Amino acid sequence: MTSRTPATSGAVDGVSATPAMEGAARAASPRPPAHDRYRHEAYFWRGADSFLARTVPFVLDGLELGQPVMVALVPRHLELLRDALGTAASEVRLLDMSELGANPARIIPAWRDFTDEHAGSGRPVRGIGEPIWPGRRGSELAECQLHEALLNAAVPPDTPLWLLCPYDAEGLPDAVLEEARRSHPVVVEDLEPADGTYGGPTHLGTLFAAELSPPDPRVPVRDFRRGQLAAVRAEVEARALALGLGVDRGQDLALAVHEVAVNSVEHGGGSGDLRMWEEPEALVVEVRDTGRIEDPLAGRHLPSWDDVRGRGLWMAHQLCDLVQVRSGDAGTTVRIHTWL
Repeated sequence: MTSRTPATSGAVDGVSATPAMEGAARAASPRPPAHDRYRHEAYFWRGADSFLARTVPFVLDGLELGQPVMVALVPRHLELLRDALGTAASEVRLLDMSELGANPARIIPAWRDFTDEHAGSGRPVRGIGEPIWPGRRGSELAECQLHEALLNAAVPPDTPLWLLCPYDAEGLPDAVLEEARRSHPVVVEDLEPADGTYGGPTHLGTLFAAELSPPDPRVPVRDFRRGQLAAVRAEVEARALALGLGVDRGQDLALAVHEVAVNSVEHGGGSGDLRMWEEPEALVVEVRDTGRIEDPLAGRHLPSWDDVRGRGLWMAHQLCDLVQVRSGDAGTTVRIHTWL
């Protein structure tokens, strides 16, 4: 096994990872047991010592057990952990979550690819994923919270993936931590098991059916049907170009809206409503129809050729900065954000 000598650089909010800190991180947490099923764990940490005390042993013990490990953290935390791992960092798949999870809908496909590659024969694997960090936009945070609940449905229970989700308990609001308790079957706080309020499939259903915040009532509503899809696409592209988004980004947004509108025509009752408005940081396009999406994971996995609706949502997630999908008895809303 490669020698694992921690380095001495890196910082979280200005706190450097010192040798003493890293040694404490390795010693503070007892060696976790091996696992043969999916374990989705939230870890509430406070300060660099606390962050390393859980993440460093988690990674090193996985490597000692011969388990592939993937880590996706924001850059400042990724560098802190990389430095603490020393030469062992080369044995870990390290990803920048600010890129991977900029659109949270792209995170589940990455975990699926990782488990498909390494856990297909029942081999245990480990991951660290940080989709939620201080400073995320409100709409991004809402999608990250839905993502955390969706993970419990996306990963089959018999998949031997241990997924640790660090939460900055000092930098995040209490309401965010409470939501993490509802979306994680296991909660650890300061290296000790903590009480949770895991909501399971019922909570996921509630989140997916919840109404998004209503747009300004002065925003115009455009009805569309089958013969008007080309006009919808042209209208969206023109609005994007007028805002200076550029040809490529404008065409990507227009194509995404077109695919979602096609879904409305084909599967949402034959028609839909389109709204467009500007926010301080985004152009937002919303499509509503009276259909219902039964699978809350639609658009978060590469669809089969016969899954037409899933293909349109998948394309929207790949083309745009953020896509919010909500569906329930009242119908389906797809809200697409393109950052300005």
